[in-house]
Amino acid sequence: MSEPTRRGPFSRPSRGTGPRAGIKDLLPYLAAHRGILGIAIGLSVVGAATSLAQPLVVAELVRRVQASLALAPLLWLLVALLLLNGIVSGVQHYLLQRAGTSVVLTARERLVRHVLKLPISEYDRRRTGDMVSRIGTDTTLLYAVLTQGLIDAVGGAVTLVGALIGMLVIDPLLLGLTVLVLVLAMGVVGVLTRGIRTASRRQQDAVGALTADVERSIGAVRTIRASGAVDRETTGIMALATEAWRAGVDVARASAPVVPTATMAMNLAFLMVVGVGGYRVASGALTIGGLTAFLLFLFLMALPIGNAFGAVTSVSSALGALGRITEVLDLPLETTSDASDATLEGRLNTTAAPDAPAIELDCVTFAYETGDEPVQVLTHVSFGIPRGTRTALVGPSGAGKSTVLGLLERFYDVDAGTIRLGGVDIRRLPREVLRAQYGYVEQDAPALAGSIRDNLVLASPLSTDDDCWRVLDAVNLSETVRRNPRGLDAPVGEDGVLLSGGERQRLAIARALLTDAPVLLLDESTSNLDGRNEQLLRDALSAASQGRTTLVIAHRLATVADADQIVVLEEGRVVATGTHAELLETSPLYRELAASQLLV
Repeated sequence: MSEPTRRGPFSRPSRGTGPRAGIKDLLPYLAAHRGILGIAIGLSVVGAATSLAQPLVVAELVRRVQASLALAPLLWLLVALLLLNGIVSGVQHYLLQRAGTSVVLTARERLVRHVLKLPISEYDRRRTGDMVSRIGTDTTLLYAVLTQGLIDAVGGAVTLVGALIGMLVIDPLLLGLTVLVLVLAMGVVGVLTRGIRTASRRQQDAVGALTADVERSIGAVRTIRASGAVDRETTGIMALATEAWRAGVDVARASAPVVPTATMAMNLAFLMVVGVGGYRVASGALTIGGLTAFLLFLFLMALPIGNAFGAVTSVSSALGALGRITEVLDLPLETTSDASDATLEGRLNTTAAPDAPAIELDCVTFAYETGDEPVQVLTHVSFGIPRGTRTALVGPSGAGKSTVLGLLERFYDVDAGTIRLGGVDIRRLPREVLRAQYGYVEQDAPALAGSIRDNLVLASPLSTDDDCWRVLDAVNLSETVRRNPRGLDAPVGEDGVLLSGGERQRLAIARALLTDAPVLLLDESTSNLDGRNEQLLRDALSAASQGRTTLVIAHRLATVADADQIVVLEEGRVVATGTHAELLETSPLYRELAASQLLV
């Protein structure tokens, strides 16, 4: 049975329908770095205080000039304030940059740990590239919340409040006119930027879909070129790129008026202060020093207000990305076991009665959940595998053979019935304990980018080089590896592209043998081998199977004709069980399969 259908290359991304995130959703990430953030906030307050002191010193300087008093002490004080402000700003900038990158790291760590523990069914429903985009691109946008948002807002708030108090003391009338202009500007910006977060979320969804399609096309580039489908794939990818562009244009359209509106508001406030303030100086209601201090306070207000308006876009985009991150983190993880019994693991290692099955499927029923109608794969499947024997699963494509192995590994749980390992219901075992009992070779025999050694020791990290050479000898791969000057450190390429199909398959089998697990699960383990290597590998597996329980899936009946037991599946049901000779006599389907392979 093939895996459930995934979204095709020309599908369009969702349009921002996921959960919305707010600043409160960011707090767990900030709490992990509260020490650095606390220092940065403290420096923001110090910086704001040094800035607020400067207009007061300037006003006093103007008064002393008018009164012909000494200026040197105040000049030195002003220089000291400027230097201190510069030093504080530099240190704060470093801390903010460090905290921002640390928040991104924390988000990526949480996502990676969560994604790698999701149920396998989630990978059936979701595209790998979109998950990669959330880990890479979306987490990067969280950086803007710190560097262009939250912490600056603290220092800006102190500066703003201090400036407002200073302006109120100097001239309440001028302050009233200034506040009126700024309130009107903020109201306009609030209306204009209402759609930024929605557009940003849609843009990130589009980028995720684009990343998924690019990854898909690059991974299958040889097939695409051989099929003459480069132009069609390019068209599909560009459709998603265009969707991302449209969403980006929507973000730009929504955010474009923000900074100009803030600039216009500050310019208007400045002109009003100069005009009205000049009139009040002329009338004697305000001194020149007071007007100078008021203007300097106005300039101090301009920076935090401008930053606040400008941060609307970046923070809204970051919160849109945080919504996509939260959507993944809210997905339930793969459970460990349905029950907890400390004696169960020990029972797996005890010797059962000679006639007790090592593996038993009892009336197992299972259907894939594809998001639409469930796809029934197995129906009332029952058979047992005696300890230390070799059992083969055979049958037409789509009969459910690979699904049986997936259920044994608990990649999926049965809908009905029971699977027992050593007499224990596997749902009562922690998954890591269960999977440690298996040496598993998948149908496609994937190789991970890295070296030969990296692939071999994936499940056995403490294995020595001698152990690696031993299993390579067992699968007739050691000679090939030794021909490479780098030996075990020879790279295999992305997805094992530097190896042949047969070499990838033998490498996967060697990895399973290296685990020394009591049960071997082999899915089409010899499908990519030539006749000579197939026979050598059959001999090696026969030797490796001694003392182990082995379940083999094979289309080539010749490779399993000597199995202790052969189970025939058709349309998700067991239709016959027996040895090769018995099935030739009793099973029409098996006899048909054998005849098609010239075995009868």
